[in-house]
Amino acid sequence: MYMKKDPGEAWEQLRASRATPPGRAESGARRKTYAAALEQAEQMFRAAAVVTPATRPLQIFYGLSQAGRAIAAAAVELKGEDWRLEGHGIKASGFDKPFPDIEIRTEAATSRGSFVRLSQLLASPLWGREPVRLEDAWDLLPVNLDYPLTTRNRHPALFVDERGIHEEPHPMVHAPVWDIPDWVIDAGSREGLASFFSNYPGLAEHHDCVRTGVDNRPDFTRYAQGGGGGLVVSWNMPTGSVPAEERRQYLRSLARNHGGAWFFVPAIAPMERPPHLLMAWWAVIYTLSMLARYDPAVWAGLIGVDGNRHAVPIEGLLKRAIDFLPALIAATLEEVTS
Repeated sequence: MYMKKDPGEAWEQLRASRATPPGRAESGARRKTYAAALEQAEQMFRAAAVVTPATRPLQIFYGLSQAGRAIAAAAVELKGEDWRLEGHGIKASGFDKPFPDIEIRTEAATSRGSFVRLSQLLASPLWGREPVRLEDAWDLLPVNLDYPLTTRNRHPALFVDERGIHEEPHPMVHAPVWDIPDWVIDAGSREGLASFFSNYPGLAEHHDCVRTGVDNRPDFTRYAQGGGGGLVVSWNMPTGSVPAEERRQYLRSLARNHGGAWFFVPAIAPMERPPHLLMAWWAVIYTLSMLARYDPAVWAGLIGVDGNRHAVPIEGLLKRAIDFLPALIAATLEEVTS
């Protein structure tokens, strides 16, 4: 239910920006860092595309890390020496646990680590010493919709289709929300749907949804193939009756951009709000890279397709990281320099 920008086109866009760097990377040390970091990021991603999953998470993570340095160098809000990043700012542990239960923590808000500084820049949450489970972070990524790690009830990123918003002014915005799991649809109740939506701040603010005449239940549409489905949801516009573009922008303000499409992302405990999707990717890729680097025997077992059910989901994630992250990096650069 989503699209992506060709990674080659995204890298062309990023390469072109180096001649006239955006934001505060227009001169001096910030300009040099911007250009060098983007060059290293691109080379890391291109190297990742030609190796196997045995080492792929290392190249992807360090490519993403260098892209983060370029983002910080260009960011308008970072003044003085605040753009300089030191260390990772995030930690993974519990590699002896089952793969879904690996724990991810962040450093304190005072850290100069990359994850901390970029999260603050992008209004993305930090969670400190209380861990986030890898499985919960995994499900934040839209590309993982078809790659669950366990059979538990999931709270995936939900695609919102803004293409059907009518052009004439209206005091409400209506849009289909997709990828709602079977366990929510099977419950079939407004109360169950409201409880599910309460995990998604943007959806928790909705006014209503399309309902059936039978017991006033949500009018879900199931996918013809595979599990899940969706329904039309509506929100009141805070400014009254407005044209389509204003309603579209309001809907986007409640969601997160990924690959040119928009998603409602849950706030998972102990996060207080949904993360920026670049930082959600960062947390997952960092964890995989640390596992591959510091416990290579365990990693080799995880990516063995003949003996581990997580191997294909991991392969899929790493491939999609190469496909999707360049455009997300480019979009984030636009975000911090506009």
